[in-house]
Amino acid sequence: MKNILLIESSPRGGDSYSHQAARSIVNELQTRHPGSKTVVRDLGQNPPPHVGPALIGAMYTPPDQRTPDQSWLLALSDALINELFAADTVVIAAPMHNFGVPSTLKAWIDHISRAGRTFSFGANGPQGLLKGRRAILVLASGGVYSNGHMKAFDFTEPYLRAVLGFLGITDVDVVRVEGVAVGAIGPEKALAAAGTHSKQLVANLA
Repeated sequence: MKNILLIESSPRGGDSYSHQAARSIVNELQTRHPGSKTVVRDLGQNPPPHVGPALIGAMYTPPDQRTPDQSWLLALSDALINELFAADTVVIAAPMHNFGVPSTLKAWIDHISRAGRTFSFGANGPQGLLKGRRAILVLASGGVYSNGHMKAFDFTEPYLRAVLGFLGITDVDVVRVEGVAVGAIGPEKALAAAGTHSKQLVANLA
């Protein structure tokens, strides 16, 4: 049985191309692995708060010294981290916003990136504590950023790979829904291409 965590980050909800493609991947995984459990975290509809001074203070206070208010502040962060540890496959749906990830997804990353929980520092430097998990990034964009002259403007895939790798998730695949605003491609062709890639990807994972 697989435990799947689906992270959605578009403010467009069900109209989002990244959400549609990611849901298709999850459905494929569920079909190939009957009985699998899926947890959905929709950051677009329920965005986590941006990290502020109080939360930072709570994060860097030893657990046995935290006040009740600090423990309360960390409750969401703890819940998000627990979802990651419970999953063996993480599907992250992210539209490109101004060449990067949505602020809701960045806020989620700030909540899950915690010393002592998802990474640690030792004699050999930082070590990710989320090893043994696979991530599938579903990246949607109006233009084509996987190759060509706009590739240098893609800060979504490199950033997400770097963050996940820092936390110990180095087994990462990417499915792109790109060119949805390009006349020669458009949403229908972009979603179809993503669907073909997704089926091949999931079949190889099985």
